[in-house]
Amino acid sequence: MRWSVVVSAAVASLVGLGGTLAILVAAAQAVGADALQTSSWVSALCLATAVASFTLSLRHRIPIVTAWSTPGAALIASAPGQADLASAVGAFLFANALILLTAAIRPLGALIERIPSSIAGAMLAGILLRFVVAMFDSAQAMPMLVLPLLGLFLVIRLVTPAGAVLTVLFAGIGLAYALGHGTAWPGGAVLSTLVFTAPRFETSILIGLGLPLFLVTMASQNLPGFAVLRAAGYAAPSRAILAVTGFASILTAPFGAHATNAAAITASICTGPDAHPDPQKRWLTGIAYGICFALLAAFGTSLTAFFQAMPPALIVTVAGTALVAPLAGALGTAMTAPEDRVAAALTLAVTASGVPFLGIGSAFWGLAAGLVALGLSALNARGRGGS
Repeated sequence: MRWSVVVSAAVASLVGLGGTLAILVAAAQAVGADALQTSSWVSALCLATAVASFTLSLRHRIPIVTAWSTPGAALIASAPGQADLASAVGAFLFANALILLTAAIRPLGALIERIPSSIAGAMLAGILLRFVVAMFDSAQAMPMLVLPLLGLFLVIRLVTPAGAVLTVLFAGIGLAYALGHGTAWPGGAVLSTLVFTAPRFETSILIGLGLPLFLVTMASQNLPGFAVLRAAGYAAPSRAILAVTGFASILTAPFGAHATNAAAITASICTGPDAHPDPQKRWLTGIAYGICFALLAAFGTSLTAFFQAMPPALIVTVAGTALVAPLAGALGTAMTAPEDRVAAALTLAVTASGVPFLGIGSAFWGLAAGLVALGLSALNARGRGGS
């Protein structure tokens, strides 16, 4: 076990948690979770990440690291009041059952991969857009807090894009207290307690939240995660990863965890030569990464309490800066194919509207609108070709 293995695992876990914890808190608040339920959500996700990463890396002897679905958390947070926690848990179980089915039924995975990347990217962009825009709404309310952090983000990302969000997080905490906006943190290292929430299954929430959660987790997390492994020279055991993460997600969903999946950004840290010069031994990074997240799971209550002591404007700013790069990537993917741009723009607009229809959230309708637009274009092209 080289020191670089431990350092890479610790950095990856810190980036994974610190860069997205604000989004998790926002998601929990959107479904009405209280403080204990929110800390349970965070701890359950850390626990699922720890177990899945440790198990997969040990079993396959390659650095397979997992994470929670950040786009999925953004999806949940983007529609406050759409679901309460019980119906959201039902949607989480439904989404992760679909992931298990994808692992078991190969044609289902192939069907997901056939969704045009332009439409999937546009749906993700529509989900993320509101978070980035919300930063500037917060800047109006707290300009002395938000604007310096935005400037700091732009400067630091020129040097280290991966470290920019963490810099904003730590600098923002200090600035919030300096400006008198931070409330007293109920300090002390408090061990986490998992809080069980009985699921409730509502058709509109399953379709409007559960199905989009499955789609964004597959398209924006699992598929890129597999690509990172392949780029590092490893044969990604995709079905095994889907099975383990799906099963872990189902077990932890009643405690608030929405989805665990293959990691992409943090996987890049753990699969490169900086982790270990010998590719055959980098799987040890996955073991160390799992141990790091097991420790984080134990103290999820303290982490969540600390974040909730911060002003909402800081949470919005950290979440928004964390999602700028994913938004840029999603927009680039959405607009890559000229012939798909109108359908992609329609998908983005409907999704970003946040307006539910028939009790079903806008992400589903954005996907449906884009696919219908593409289908009509294809029919029109065939008709012209036949004539």
